[in-house]
Amino acid sequence: MDLFGTAGIRGDAAETVDPELALAVGTAAASEARDGGDREFVVSRDGRVTGPALAAAATAGLESAGARVLRAGVLPTPALAYASRGRRGIQLTASHNPPEDNGIKLFVDGEEYDRDAERAVEASVADGASYATWDEWGDTESLDVLPDYRAAVTEYASEHGAPLAGLTVAVDCGNGVAALATPQVLRALGAHVVTLNANVDGHFPGRPSKPTPETVTDLREFVANGDAAFGIAHDGDADRIVLVDGDGDVVHEDTVVAVLAEHYTDASDADDPVVVTTPNASARIDERVEAAGGRVERVRLGALHEGIAAAREDGGDVVFAAEPWKHVHTGFGGWIDGVTSAAILSRLAADAGGLAPLREPVTERPYRKVSVECPDDEKAAVMAALGDDLPAAFPDADVDTEYGVRLSFPDASWVLVRPSGTEPYVRVYAESEDVDDLVEAAVGVVRDAVEDA
Repeated sequence: MDLFGTAGIRGDAAETVDPELALAVGTAAASEARDGGDREFVVSRDGRVTGPALAAAATAGLESAGARVLRAGVLPTPALAYASRGRRGIQLTASHNPPEDNGIKLFVDGEEYDRDAERAVEASVADGASYATWDEWGDTESLDVLPDYRAAVTEYASEHGAPLAGLTVAVDCGNGVAALATPQVLRALGAHVVTLNANVDGHFPGRPSKPTPETVTDLREFVANGDAAFGIAHDGDADRIVLVDGDGDVVHEDTVVAVLAEHYTDASDADDPVVVTTPNASARIDERVEAAGGRVERVRLGALHEGIAAAREDGGDVVFAAEPWKHVHTGFGGWIDGVTSAAILSRLAADAGGLAPLREPVTERPYRKVSVECPDDEKAAVMAALGDDLPAAFPDADVDTEYGVRLSFPDASWVLVRPSGTEPYVRVYAESEDVDDLVEAAVGVVRDAVEDA
């Protein structure tokens, strides 16, 4: 049984992530935790219409398997992660998915479940309910998380950059739960904050939950025509962040990662500062981290926490971890946190005199992403063939086949080919001054492999 994708469980709330599944996952999670001696879970949800019923079902499953439940109400996912330190947590959220979807994310001690823990829950769901004896069923009480979380983010951000007094920031909350945290934190740091779509509404009436250049046009126009120094946009549960510059242009997500990665590397006094990112992330990140005296390690998409653990086991001091749009501020916690990103980026911009000086050292090469159709049952054979065919087609490249096939060239250009985990495609990512030629050549090799499979 495969329930978990790269970011928890997600799907249509009427057909996939329904109350029956939430009940089963709650029961399974509590059963697995009970076997290890853990009995306390924090449960919260984002603002989706289906959230209350799913949270109630998950709570019932947890209690019936012996867990004590702390009901935290409506929270950003990073606030739930913060509250799960020293215990476990369940967040009912589909993140940036459309309003008809919902999802389940599991946390332990501030980090998302790793693959082994997820598989244990899947196996337990498949085996059926394992209830506690009647006299060991758990109970519930309410927990107020937001004040402590907002105060902790504010205190942490105050250690970076400069005060925000006199700075105007526009924040598009997308009718998501970022409205409960980002504006308040930035105001506590001294900024003048103007909000868009700051009422929590699970229908997402203001714009789609996923912030993209196409969906945040209102924010872009507002910033370009107004007094805000820059704009910030979040997804439905506030783990993602999009940055809009003063001209109303979306700052490339890899540039944002490069800025944060360089800052944390430069600020660290570690002997071996490490930034963890994913194979589809730009070489501009490596350039800025190396310039600051650190190194970059890559891990599969959706597994930043696993990459952090591996780098630490190898002796590195992980100062930051990120994949495009999503950042882990390891000095604050082990979870993806868009609210903290908003606070840190604002402080860094205030210190530098705007976004432009922060971006200036970052080399931004043309970037493209292409999808090549490939049936799911042929992906393994296609990727096996590409492990030989791509290096043969690009003999000057360094090759990494740990997470797909990634080719790195002496001029810092790169191409990554990997199978989609959710759709019948093989993805081709590339960054180069000659990106069109590089993509055309790589896609040709991929299509040949698909035809021969």
